[in-house]
Amino acid sequence: MKRRSKILSVVLVMLFSLALFAGCTKTTKTMTDREGNEFTLPKEVNKIVSTAPSNTEVLTALGLADKLVAVDKYSKGIEGVKDDLTKIDFRNPDAETIISLQPDIIIASGHNKTGDNDPFALVKEAGIPVVYIPSSSSIDGIYKDIEFIAQVTKSEKKGKEIVENMKKEVDAIKAIGDKITDKKKVYFEIGSGSKLSSFGQDTFLNEMIQIVGAENIFGNEKSWISPTPESIVAANPDVILTNMPDMNGIKAVDNIKSRD
Repeated sequence: MKRRSKILSVVLVMLFSLALFAGCTKTTKTMTDREGNEFTLPKEVNKIVSTAPSNTEVLTALGLADKLVAVDKYSKGIEGVKDDLTKIDFRNPDAETIISLQPDIIIASGHNKTGDNDPFALVKEAGIPVVYIPSSSSIDGIYKDIEFIAQVTKSEKKGKEIVENMKKEVDAIKAIGDKITDKKKVYFEIGSGSKLSSFGQDTFLNEMIQIVGAENIFGNEKSWISPTPESIVAANPDVILTNMPDMNGIKAVDNIKSRD
């Protein structure tokens, strides 16, 4: 009886030790980001850098504004983002500045890249994980982006809630859009660069125009495009939309007209 008790005690100690060892060593997790890149997720994510306003919007919606230590300059003004946060350049992020902040993770955008150049190569070499969220080609892709960001920031429950609410809102809008027979022709101008910028099929924005019961004048084009003024005039849109705010008193429409 004593021998059996002794053996049982030894087995229990061994099992406890194994469990403790497993708990201590499982501090990281290997994952794949939305672009297909492998990265190592740390056990705790308390300091985050967001390099695109789309990612910042998701992070603040997840209730993680207080964990942001830096954002891109275009994220300024997003609700929840502190004015005194470090701002980084969208195209040319300063690796030294980012590394000095000692973030646990960087939520980057595919638009941060120029060609095959990885602007965060030095940051990765410093051991800081960088995850890329490319521009999604569909609304379903956006849902997956949100769920992914929620997963890497340990906010799965809130992420699921956001996606479920979005789906309900999109379904309600689609129900109205499906009843519209007189589909207005729309030109949607995005960005504020020196050239006109819009999109065609295989983009979530084109899908959004279809859902509301309208028609994209460049719906036969592919992905992101730089249309000419002549092509816009020839398409004769009923409505011109833009996501640009008024800048220093310059109206968005006037800004569009002033470009080539």
